[in-house]
Amino acid sequence: MKKIKLALLAAGAGIAILSGCTKLNEEVLDESSVTGLTDKQIAEGIIAPVYAKLPEIWLHTNYFALQEISTDEAILPYRGGTDWGDNGIYISLHKHETTSTDPNVRGTWNNILQGASRAITAINTLPENKDPNAALFLAEAKAMRAYYSMLTLDLFGLVFVKDKLDEASKILRGTEALEYIKSELLAVEPVLDNTTGPGRLTKAGVWGLLARLHLNAAVYRDRYAATFDFKKEDMDKVVEYCDKIIGTPQFALSADYFSLFDDANHNNKELIFVVDQRADLNGHNRMAYFSISGDQFPLPAYTGANGTDGPAITSDFYRAWVNATAPLDPAVADPRFYKQNLSIYTNPGDSCVEASKFNINRGILRGQQYGLIREGGVFLKCADGKMTVRKLYYNTRNKPTLAVDFTEQVDFTVAGSNYNSGYRVSKYEFSKTSVSGRNFGEHDIVILRLADVYLMRAEAKLRRGDAATAALADVNAVRAARTATTPAAPLTTITLDLLLRERGFEFYWEAQRRTDMIRFGKYEGTWTEKTNTDKQKRIFPIPQTAIDGASNLPGYLAQNPGY
Repeated sequence: MKKIKLALLAAGAGIAILSGCTKLNEEVLDESSVTGLTDKQIAEGIIAPVYAKLPEIWLHTNYFALQEISTDEAILPYRGGTDWGDNGIYISLHKHETTSTDPNVRGTWNNILQGASRAITAINTLPENKDPNAALFLAEAKAMRAYYSMLTLDLFGLVFVKDKLDEASKILRGTEALEYIKSELLAVEPVLDNTTGPGRLTKAGVWGLLARLHLNAAVYRDRYAATFDFKKEDMDKVVEYCDKIIGTPQFALSADYFSLFDDANHNNKELIFVVDQRADLNGHNRMAYFSISGDQFPLPAYTGANGTDGPAITSDFYRAWVNATAPLDPAVADPRFYKQNLSIYTNPGDSCVEASKFNINRGILRGQQYGLIREGGVFLKCADGKMTVRKLYYNTRNKPTLAVDFTEQVDFTVAGSNYNSGYRVSKYEFSKTSVSGRNFGEHDIVILRLADVYLMRAEAKLRRGDAATAALADVNAVRAARTATTPAAPLTTITLDLLLRERGFEFYWEAQRRTDMIRFGKYEGTWTEKTNTDKQKRIFPIPQTAIDGASNLPGYLAQNPGY
């Protein structure tokens, strides 16, 4: 598809836009590049930066870390007693002891607010543009400002309201913040359509955000409540918006679960709203490399592309899945748990693999890992020229006798913090263009997909007291859809506890767990090394840098309770 280079003068620098259908990308140029543009080029140049902060927000150490490592799904100890130390921030995050100086909290806060600021710039600039698409872009900018506000409300308990560039922001919390976001989304919904997604917000995307907003409304109204008051009218709205999406023919549940997280996932019909990371958008593939071993090399073409021995799933989360499928192993019982791509795991003699057919396994990786062997900076090959595949050892860590044999135990003890501790997650495909594992990611990162719509509707039906059969049907519709392999067996009953468990199985490693656990009243529970029951840890501290920056406005930005 033809791509047109566009440009916009903004903040003293040019922003060039690569545009092809729904693709928008920004690249900083000099001011001389921005003369002679059409209204269409300028309009596209204004909206592109509004989306451009999403990849940074969704970096592995920003939003993802806050949403996953603080929960019973993920844990990141000091690897080998040294690596991933980072002054203890990941240990503190898991134990609910995060402080206002945490760099990941600060990075997430800054990126979200920068995205919101860009949205405000677009909202103030697009009304003057005469291109026919300017009205649509304006609606998208307002919808994205609402999305960024949803993030600050969920993570930090507040929303900044600002319409003009030269005015001070007003801070809203609780019901006021909730109603503000709702009104913003409702105002733009009629203008949006469903032709520009999933990398841009569409009508269906706004319906999904409204469903999420109403589903979590009880939490947002009374953040520290002992029990949340899920109002029927909110649950009715969840069902209404979910019905709209499910009734839209362009969306469909994917038969292949892991195809949702492949490089080429952009056109998957289950995706509704995503972080667009196709190769020409210079995305990052860090979701794929963050968890796997430093001695797992997924790409025969690149000897520098490997993992980093980051977070593992907790034993608590793993055991929940084992117990749910017993007596069957979850790898057999549930296609979401694991996908074998290397035959050596079941046929030990298959130690030579064509480079074009080499793919590491996906899902939750347990036990001894096999893969490419790098010696002297090159991969070993069999006599026939195929890639040699053998047992892996921690050569990159100068521990050649330590096997890359992932254990169930992972905690903050010496044994639980070794390089091989914890079962790992290989959910997103390791991009074929990633020279280092840290760049050129091609897959879209999922923000909202159709399975979530079904499970939100199921939860709303349960919470408003409907017959459980309707909720059960929604849950089983998702389980039954994964027909590329044998789908998970249907559940015979559904409760709120079982639904939270099911959301964990469906959305693990998709940055939903913290929000889910709070809504289901489980965030003050105990898991792995976490025993903190303080309800004030349901939201994160406002970064100290932000508090200091507002110190000239007494009382304007107060720190959240408990920090």
